[in-house]
Amino acid sequence: MSGGYFDYKQHQIYMIIEEIKELIDNNNTKDQYGHSYDFPDDIIDEFKTAIKVLNKAYIYAHRIDYLVSGDDGQENFRKRLKEELKENYEKET
Repeated sequence: MSGGYFDYKQHQIYMIIEEIKELIDNNNTKDQYGHSYDFPDDIIDEFKTAIKVLNKAYIYAHRIDYLVSGDDGQENFRKRLKEELKENYEKET
């Protein structure tokens, strides 16, 4: 089955994360359309916080999707959720 309960909408969260990362990486530069962003450090810090929060939301949505779609049982859901959250936390520190 590979998920699908949420019509794979959790991947939209992932795409938002990637776009925020691009905003951070390209801060103070012009994009291909001539747009330029000049966000101060405190705003960039909030973007980084948003990435962490959205990544956790993505993990939860993805794991729940697999559970209710029948790809994971309850024990596997608990195990994978814990592992992915731990892995996510280790990347943040």
